[in-house]
Amino acid sequence: MDPIVHIDQVEKYNKLRGVTNRHPLVTVLDLSKSESLPAQTFRFGLYAVFLKELDCGELSYGRSYYDYQEGTLVFVSPGQVLGVQPRVATFKPKGWALLFHPDLIKGTHLGKQIHQYGFFSYGVNEALHLSESERQHILDCLKKIAAELDSPVDRHTRTLISTTILLMLDYCQRFYERQFITRENTHQSLMAKFDVLLNEYIHSDSPLELGLPTVAYFAERLQMSANYFGDLVRRESGTNALSYIQDRLISVAKDQMYDPEKSISEIAFELGFRYPQHFTRLFRQKVGMPPKEFRHAISQSG
Repeated sequence: MDPIVHIDQVEKYNKLRGVTNRHPLVTVLDLSKSESLPAQTFRFGLYAVFLKELDCGELSYGRSYYDYQEGTLVFVSPGQVLGVQPRVATFKPKGWALLFHPDLIKGTHLGKQIHQYGFFSYGVNEALHLSESERQHILDCLKKIAAELDSPVDRHTRTLISTTILLMLDYCQRFYERQFITRENTHQSLMAKFDVLLNEYIHSDSPLELGLPTVAYFAERLQMSANYFGDLVRRESGTNALSYIQDRLISVAKDQMYDPEKSISEIAFELGFRYPQHFTRLFRQKVGMPPKEFRHAISQSG
C-alpha cells in the first residue's frame, strides 16, 4: 500500500500540479493548465474546493467511491483523506481548484463562520451538482480570486480574497439547499428509514449494550456522513438530528411512566442513559418538569 501524501502547504500542492506558487496561503488553479495528480491517497491540511467539469475518474472518501459527472463541486477540510484514482494514466483534467490554508482566514469574518459550512465534512458521494447558472457563479468567484493573486500584494489582498471565498461558500450553501429540495422524495425515504432504525434501536437491547443512540450511528447505517445526515434531518424535520433523537427518547419515556412497576432509574437505563440524573436533566429540558413530577401529574389525572 502506497504511503499517504500529506498536503499541508499550498506550495506543496502547486508543486504536485506543476504550477507556480503565487501566494503562500491560497491558490486557484485551472486544472486544464496543470498536471494531473498521481493515483495516490492524500491527507489535506488545507481547505479545498474542487470544481470538476467532466467525468474524470473516481475519488475515494473513506469507504465510499464517487464517479464525478460534469459540473460537480466537492469540498475538503483539514484532516480529511482523499484518494485519487484516474481511469487512465494519460487523462487530462478539466475544472478548477481552490485551496487555502487555515491561517489565511484567521481573524476574518470567514474564519469566524467557516464551521457553519457543514459541506466541508460531507462525503464525496454527497457532492454538490451544479446547474449551468450556478456553475457560472462559482467560476466568477474563482476568477476574481485568481485575478487578485495576479495583482501585487497589498494590505487589502487578504481581506478581498477571504471575502470572495466567503461569497462563494454562501452561494454553495444556497445551492445545497436547492439540491436538498430537488432530492426531496429521496430524502423523505431516508427519513422514513431513519425513523424505522431509531424505533428498532430504542425497542431493542441496543441502549443497554451500546448506550444512547447517536447521530453518527444512524448516519453510518444510512451510509451518509454525519454532517450531511444532520443537515438532511434539519431540512426535513425543522430540528437538528440530536434533538430529533432526544425527542423520540423522551416520548418513549413518557409512555413508560404510565407503568407503575418501572422506576424512573429503570426507564433511564433501558433507554441508554448511564446516569439517571442525565435523564432527569434532559426530561426537564424537554417537558418542563422533572420525571417524578410528570409521573405524579399523570397519576392524579388518571
